[in-house]
Amino acid sequence: MTSTIEPNTDGTAVVVGTGVGGVRTALGLREQGFRGRIVLLGAESQLPYDRPPLSKQFLSGEWDAERLSLLTESAAHEARIELWPGTAARGLDVHGGRVLLDGGQSLAFDHCVIATGCRARPAPWHVESGLHVIRELADSAALRRDLSAGGPVVIVGGGFIGMEAAATAVLLGLPVTVVDPDPMPLARSVGPEIAALLTDVHVRHGVVARFGVGVEDVRGRRGDLHVRLADGTALRAATVVVGIGAVPNVEWLAGSGLHVADGVACDEHGRAVGAEGVHAVGDVARWRGPEDLDARRTEHWTNAVDQAAVVAHNIVHPDRPGRQDALPYVWSDQYDHKVQVVGRPAGAADCKVLEGPDGPRRRVAALYSDDAGALVGVTAVNWPKATVLARKLLARRAGVGEAVDEVQALAAPR
Repeated sequence: MTSTIEPNTDGTAVVVGTGVGGVRTALGLREQGFRGRIVLLGAESQLPYDRPPLSKQFLSGEWDAERLSLLTESAAHEARIELWPGTAARGLDVHGGRVLLDGGQSLAFDHCVIATGCRARPAPWHVESGLHVIRELADSAALRRDLSAGGPVVIVGGGFIGMEAAATAVLLGLPVTVVDPDPMPLARSVGPEIAALLTDVHVRHGVVARFGVGVEDVRGRRGDLHVRLADGTALRAATVVVGIGAVPNVEWLAGSGLHVADGVACDEHGRAVGAEGVHAVGDVARWRGPEDLDARRTEHWTNAVDQAAVVAHNIVHPDRPGRQDALPYVWSDQYDHKVQVVGRPAGAADCKVLEGPDGPRRRVAALYSDDAGALVGVTAVNWPKATVLARKLLARRAGVGEAVDEVQALAAPR
């Protein structure tokens, strides 16, 4: 027999997902003055934790799990947020206003925020052990145990997650090979100019970059894995890490009536298309921007934080809904290099690379512009001041000529 958990008379906001988007939404509702019940559901049994360190500080052993905490039980209690870890949503009844839970229960809502994020795209190869992805705390913990046993590491996928994991493994003293069918995989995120610089950094740290060739097969088991490449090369590995993208967690929304192709389709205010009282934030959400004809999904920490703030405001103040006006921002730490990306460098028509002032590490900024000469994105390496300036330049829609002058002035000796 199905049981039902009824809401209180002040109304209930149910946030599904305990990543940074879900946690920030729940906290943001209280900050905005929401006085009703807030329930934060998480499929994982752990309390909410942060994910960026999973490929870096936590993987290396520098941080423990406690340091990843996003929301403790005491903080949740103080904010009057009900934490329900280990509670997976299995369906959404939009018209009935209920989240369907594993075990046959349902939770009534006045507002539902979908923040279920993504899962790692699964590896197409099936071996007994030794093959890892990095998405959840348990993934990183299992990989950390295998890396501690030593031996060569092969990383399949040269994006941010793959290259961060490569840097971590190198710093642990392990031989690392990174394989990707793209000749310059980091270019998808930072542009080809900075991608070349970062690839050189990895190579100088001892990473073997096998770019432009794919993986045909992986066989064996932990400690004795064999990776066969498309060009016939065979690589031996004790551990294999697969970072080939992510898939939005929308299967539980089948039959809800929501538009969920490549994430939950939302308007510019984060409201799920065609669903009263339902919003979506973070990696799972496909928002339409104020200047976008099509909605887009962005898998970055800061995007989830920005969207959570907007949705919390819009739930409490539906009469004056806000939009996500913050510029896209991404960062990555690889060895002692900090990479910061502001705006949208991908697909730019032109790029100008400027050198920063002398220091212990090379400082570089790449300025990307469109066909009309407008600045559309900036990637800075080890140069935080250039990132701060880039935000201002992009916010006022500066031309690339003006941007070059101001960044060069920033680099000039004082």
